[in-house]
Amino acid sequence: MRTRALPLALAVGLLLIAPAAHAGLDQSKKAADDFPSDVASVWFDALYDVIKSEATAPPAASRIYGVASIALYEAIAPGARHARSLVGQLTDLSSVPEPKRNKKHHWPTVANAALARTIRGIFPSLTPDNLHAINVREANFSARFQAEVPKPHYELSVAQGRAVADAILAWAATDGFRTFNNCLYVPAPVPGAWEPTPLSFANPLQPCWGQIRPMALISGAECSPGGHPPFDTGQGSQFFGQAQEVYDTSLSLTHEQETIANYWADGAGATGTPPGHWIAIVGQIARRDELSLAAAAEAYARVGIAVTDAFIQCWSVKYVFNLQRPVTYIRDNIDANATWLPLIATPPFPSYTSGHSTQSGAVARVLTDMFGVKAFTDTLHADHDLMPSRAPRSFASFDQAAAEAAVSRLYGGIHYAFDNSDGLSAGQCIGQTILTRVNFRR
Repeated sequence: MRTRALPLALAVGLLLIAPAAHAGLDQSKKAADDFPSDVASVWFDALYDVIKSEATAPPAASRIYGVASIALYEAIAPGARHARSLVGQLTDLSSVPEPKRNKKHHWPTVANAALARTIRGIFPSLTPDNLHAINVREANFSARFQAEVPKPHYELSVAQGRAVADAILAWAATDGFRTFNNCLYVPAPVPGAWEPTPLSFANPLQPCWGQIRPMALISGAECSPGGHPPFDTGQGSQFFGQAQEVYDTSLSLTHEQETIANYWADGAGATGTPPGHWIAIVGQIARRDELSLAAAAEAYARVGIAVTDAFIQCWSVKYVFNLQRPVTYIRDNIDANATWLPLIATPPFPSYTSGHSTQSGAVARVLTDMFGVKAFTDTLHADHDLMPSRAPRSFASFDQAAAEAAVSRLYGGIHYAFDNSDGLSAGQCIGQTILTRVNFRR
């Protein structure tokens, strides 16, 4: 059977395609700084959705985001021009497998393999649908990258990513999670102590979380705030005045205040949690500013460390001071009908300090150090199809966003003002401590 000659235009086209495809094989020669950040931002957006679907509580979510961010960073740091490994800088992180010398690696492939393996490994369990989604995400990137990289370099890159993931997962397994996760707790029967709150009257969430090993802090006791005003039910007391402020604010909320309260609610099961909100903001910046893979990995690592340590520190404070929530105080001492409820459902753990405020202060500090005073628009709700969806909000700086996240808890009726201000200050201390102890660049 005779074959027909190819038309000239098609033949020329094939000749042009061949060199282009061959040039694509040189992707394994590039530094991590020369690749776009899409493999990182797509994975962390997917992780946000998985955490939402799994209804992961904020403390556990902060740990998951933190471990995943360190896996990404350590996976590509050897291929970045100025990145410095966090080995020896983060507590007990003593070693991570280094890439084979004089071998070419494709850093997006390394990142893809590391993130997929870490996310599968860090969850206590995953629904079949979420496990399938993670596997599909990994396979889609793998198919794309295999077309760009010679097989030996691709396989070497996958092996490196998985080796890094295994090392980071082994490190995470020594942080005390297995011991302290969901420990037993009996609230103290003293005046002002936390007690289960309406409407769910749920048991306290993660009372031992403050004992988990931080990444950069020495312990959860570091950066501790000075303490709240003395608990007092007298109408002329400072504490009564702070509770009265919560009550009065709830009765006269402006439309903007209600919008802010709902925008930053970040409830487990309905969203990817408060730490996920800041992780999502990093993804937005990575896309809009066209960050490199190396720069995005650093930003994710900064935020991952900040939210991990902020929740450990905050939970340590919460269960030391063990302060009752505004809804308890107001029903007992201010609302004559004892039926008052806040705009936002009160979560099941003590009031002092605010987790939103603490983690936001920490994140704002580490991001400002990296990007400066940066204006940005947060599109979280639209990006992740959250219901009900909220319009994007614009901020002149990370500090402004953090301050709004903090005051949102007063508007929501679930925190006293001192919970938020002291939490924000503690978070700023945490962020600065991270910057003092961790150097991301050579």
